[in-house]
Amino acid sequence: MTKIHSFLSWIVLLMLGAMMSCQDESKDLDLTLTPANILFTPADNISVKLQPTTSASVVFEWEQAKAEDGTLVLYEVLFDKENGDFSNPVAVVLSDGSGAQNRLTLSHKNLNKIAATAGIASLTSGKLKWTVTSSKGPNIVQSTNARTLSVDRPAGFAEVPTTAYLTGSATETGTDISKALPLKKTSEGTFEIFTSLKAGSFKIVSGTTNDAKVFSATNNLSALAEGGETTIEGDTKLYRLEFDFNNAAMTATEITEVGLWIAAQNKVTVTLPYVGNSTWKIENTPIEFFQFDWGRDERYKFRLKTKANGEESEIWYASQSSDNSRPVTGTPASYFYLTSKPASQWDYSYKFASEVDKSNVDITVYFQPTAEYTHKVVVR
Repeated sequence: MTKIHSFLSWIVLLMLGAMMSCQDESKDLDLTLTPANILFTPADNISVKLQPTTSASVVFEWEQAKAEDGTLVLYEVLFDKENGDFSNPVAVVLSDGSGAQNRLTLSHKNLNKIAATAGIASLTSGKLKWTVTSSKGPNIVQSTNARTLSVDRPAGFAEVPTTAYLTGSATETGTDISKALPLKKTSEGTFEIFTSLKAGSFKIVSGTTNDAKVFSATNNLSALAEGGETTIEGDTKLYRLEFDFNNAAMTATEITEVGLWIAAQNKVTVTLPYVGNSTWKIENTPIEFFQFDWGRDERYKFRLKTKANGEESEIWYASQSSDNSRPVTGTPASYFYLTSKPASQWDYSYKFASEVDKSNVDITVYFQPTAEYTHKVVVR
């Protein structure tokens, strides 16, 4: 027992010694550091024309702060309004390398967001003030110097939605935001939908819950603004609505006809009625191939007649391929995808399947935003 007791006592003494050693080391820990008082770039009062839809960036750089014990220092860049004192900055951004580098590479996209937070409106110029803090543990020191950056904001919104929906009494699904119509994303910040609008109001939202961001159409359906809603009067009309949040722009193109174009006859032979949910459909319509000396021709596509700002025009939706074979069992779904193409009597035409000749068919055109634009031909 005596030997065991002595061994345990020795262990306890070692642990106490280690604890005292740690306490001594913590007392010796030096958090002293110098501020980064010399700011290198960008130059004071420089002007930047923001291009948030590009990969452009601004590099902020400053001298290294010096820690008394030579260990790692972390940096943050503070942004404030022109007359701010950084006591409540509009943004605080960690420097490159997770805060370890004495530089910050800030994209125009993020700088545009900071400018908006500082109250600089789109299509206006304003000034931001910036400085640097250096930190080591709980010790944070701020540079004694600051610089001003003038920014020229473009049209559009500082934060572009990644999803967008249409809701309101003028839409096909009404005011229940949980049933809002999704918009098809065509590129970053741009969306579209083929739909009907009736008398009432609508708004564009970033999601289907009540905390979603809200946008409205202004300037006779040609521009976008944050908040509010848009009033529609008159009869129900069919539209292709295009939204560009990068430039706060919108285009409303009225669709007056969706027609089946028969290439051999060089004309639309059947008009498809709108049946709702971004869909046009004609039922039980007869199709007969056109007889040439060399054989029977089965080529077709779709022509949309449109109206915008009082001007009438056409949009052609056709095949991805300039020439095609007749579809058969096993033909991939992509054969029927609708692609916008230039006007042409023959090029980019689909071909009806052989069994369509001298038959009655249902033809459905889908411009639904949650899938590829496509169409279907079903023999009765």
